[in-house]
Amino acid sequence: MAKHDRLTEVVNLALTEGPQTITRRNDTVVVISAAEFAKLAGKRPGFKEYLSQGESFEGLELTRDQCPSRDVPL
Repeated sequence: MAKHDRLTEVVNLALTEGPQTITRRNDTVVVISAAEFAKLAGKRPGFKEYLSQGESFEGLELTRDQCPSRDVPL
């Protein structure tokens, strides 16, 4: 059986029976379906939501310095 066929079989088993383990030497990985991964990972906040849950921007000075640009020797 070719390696490609074996991987296809592992993927099919992950889709129909659940997570599958692949071991190579001392390394182990788990193949799961995208639906299973989504359940495990949970809903991630969008960028705007992520920022709004972080530190408060209150008191942060966001005004631009109105000084003319400085001279830089070239």
